[in-house]
Amino acid sequence: PLACPPRFGTERDYSRPTLGPAVGLVAAKLGKPFMPWQQYVADVLGEIDPDPDPRTGRDRLFYDEGDITVPRQSGKTTFKLAKATHRCTATGFFGARQHLVYTAQTRNKAREKFEEEFAPDLLAPGSAFRTRVRAVWGNGNEHLRFQNGSRFGIEATTEKAGNGGVIDEAYIDEAVAQADDRLEQAFDPAMITRLSKQLLVVSTAGWLDASPYLLGKVKVGRDQIESGQRTRTAYFEWSAPDDADIEDPAVWWACMPALGFTVTEDAIRSQLDKALRNGKVNGFRRAYLNQWVLKEAAAEAVIDAESWSALTSKSPDRPSPVAFSVVVSDDRKWASIGLAGRRTDGRSHVQIVQAGRGTRWVVERLVELNADWSPTGIAVVPSSPAGSLIGAMEEAGLPLVKVGTDQSQACGLFVDAVEEGTVAHTNQPQIAVAIGAADTRKVGQAWVWKAKDDTDISPLWAVTLALHALGKQPTGTRKKKAGVYW
Repeated sequence: PLACPPRFGTERDYSRPTLGPAVGLVAAKLGKPFMPWQQYVADVLGEIDPDPDPRTGRDRLFYDEGDITVPRQSGKTTFKLAKATHRCTATGFFGARQHLVYTAQTRNKAREKFEEEFAPDLLAPGSAFRTRVRAVWGNGNEHLRFQNGSRFGIEATTEKAGNGGVIDEAYIDEAVAQADDRLEQAFDPAMITRLSKQLLVVSTAGWLDASPYLLGKVKVGRDQIESGQRTRTAYFEWSAPDDADIEDPAVWWACMPALGFTVTEDAIRSQLDKALRNGKVNGFRRAYLNQWVLKEAAAEAVIDAESWSALTSKSPDRPSPVAFSVVVSDDRKWASIGLAGRRTDGRSHVQIVQAGRGTRWVVERLVELNADWSPTGIAVVPSSPAGSLIGAMEEAGLPLVKVGTDQSQACGLFVDAVEEGTVAHTNQPQIAVAIGAADTRKVGQAWVWKAKDDTDISPLWAVTLALHALGKQPTGTRKKKAGVYW
């Protein structure tokens, strides 16, 4: 059994012989041995009909069509080249002068695939087919010509594709880009008389609102598999369920058939981290989990720059009460101390008290601020980079407010204060920059701040946590000496 079986997949009928192993042998001779998923699909698509062709009495393939949808970087290109090469060279079964066509998003993209991948692999020094094929690059006539007269060429993505000849095998690659079935309608008449004809529709999932042709194939294919219906179309889909935890490696291993072969877990984790940073999670879901999702619009700022600027106000002489916070950047190169305090007009005042390189200065400065201001608390997130300072802060007797799962509450409180106009500031540039670079990351049913890119947003976190700590009871300990907290 496959270690990573398709979520929806046509089962192999072992009562039928198959050409699949021969296709796998071609892949090996190209220097690109099949992964298990590729061999499985080749075995199913290569099944031979137990009933010979009534017109000629010759053996023929059982399946007229194969619809294949897998995550990106799963080895689709290798599969297509091996299958097409086998078709073009297996004269004993198919006969000579096979005619195969290939389409992609555009004709230029199709030519790019031929120039950069198909032809180089076939003509590589180690390829067993190097002396049996030649590449023809005449404009409008690009194709690979085999010694037996078989031809594997490019077609335009129009309703005129395939006109003027017969087609034995056709590839609609990157079917996500097709708006309708015009290509399929163009190919069908050119294939109808051919023995063992096959149409291959290959793609990663598309956008729910932008890929109607492929989505139609997916819906029909899923229904076919779930109902147990057997037709002349084989369907294969490797994907994660819509409610899967995208951060769980077990989900990756269950839907990425190339994982552990040509793709590493570290590489997927890196792509996920990038998607989370850039707010492009749906792009990750579509590309690597093969899920159908809505296309993401450009992310809007959580806090509008004009709304933030409108809250600018002269700093109060001495707000009271006050709370502080300490935040350290992920790379530990910067630390920020934030302040939140009550103004006489009833609003909250927030600002960065101090920001500096490294962390060696932080505890000493907090001790000074604590002695001068007697804050209600100093907020720190134990699980953050600033958590390493907690021991020293507790030893110094500082009134810590440890913020854990209530980080989302702190973020929501800050946004509400901005929207309601109950907070004021002096328009410090480091906070404004952090607000412009801030996005949100889901945590359960809530959210917390995250950076859109590599910009340091610790100043925003500092004032957010300080506002949250205002009025909170400290969760740390303070040492008492001569009736004064120090």
